[in-house]
Amino acid sequence: MKFSHVILAGLVLMLLLGGCSQAAPVEKGSGQGALKIKDFTGRTLSFNESPQRIIALSTGDMSILYALGGEAVGRPTAELPDSLQKAKSVQTIGTTHQFDVELITSLKPDVVLGNEQLNSKDISTIEGIGSQMLLTSANSVKDIQRQISLFGELLGKQKKAKALNDQIDERKKQVKQPKKKVKTLVVYGAPGTYMAALPQSLSGDLLHIAGGANIAENEPALEKFPQYAQINAEKVIEADPDLILLMTHSNPDDVKAGFMSEMKQNAAWHDVSAVKNGRVEILPSDLFGTNPGADVIKAIDELEKRLKRLSS
Repeated sequence: MKFSHVILAGLVLMLLLGGCSQAAPVEKGSGQGALKIKDFTGRTLSFNESPQRIIALSTGDMSILYALGGEAVGRPTAELPDSLQKAKSVQTIGTTHQFDVELITSLKPDVVLGNEQLNSKDISTIEGIGSQMLLTSANSVKDIQRQISLFGELLGKQKKAKALNDQIDERKKQVKQPKKKVKTLVVYGAPGTYMAALPQSLSGDLLHIAGGANIAENEPALEKFPQYAQINAEKVIEADPDLILLMTHSNPDDVKAGFMSEMKQNAAWHDVSAVKNGRVEILPSDLFGTNPGADVIKAIDELEKRLKRLSS
């Protein structure tokens, strides 16, 4: 069964929010600024002091910023999770995919937090208004922890960053691996477009940490989105997942209906365990539709809870 190759603009945005990353060491020393930070692209940014006027282009970055005691003068035009409701009045500046340069200029930011894959092309634009762009990404929980450490150095909040990372490490250790692995398919979708999350994606990593078995782990990666694979209905039916989890940024009911309609084109679909037992479920979009940032522990909690229901 073939699926559409047309990737909707919103889907492109959310997938790229978890791009490939590298370690981000921090240096303090001489030069144009006393604080020197190397972002995930390997670029070194210099500041005379910890930036005070910060713009975040994604809710994930904003989540970490606020968890460490920082604040933003500009935020993405997006629905905020409960943990960020106190920032609701902050000026919106568009999205990571397309932001308002004039608005950003008027806010006079010291630094703009962007995504490595989506915003590399915007470095010159941000530098042209007298600011700097710090690029990160998140394809795993470890990547999120690198972001936390990096933002901690940026804000001068290293102790808070270490404490948050310690909490995440402790939560991972607390996960009790089930005796029986729950065969799971994690799907990222928008109406008409559905992809399976691979182990090298953030959601795939979260599934592994929570103790699930990813039935798509050996599928070939898509060229444009190497953290995901095209879904093949025949292979899904053969693998017979116990649980199918749907991730989406918006319109979850439409995404679920569209996915079920596509899969039902194969008569054997009704025999899949997850379908027979009503285990095709939608994950919370603030935890799985994008990088959850400092709320990554909640994402682990959510997956562990769903897997335990089937593994006990």
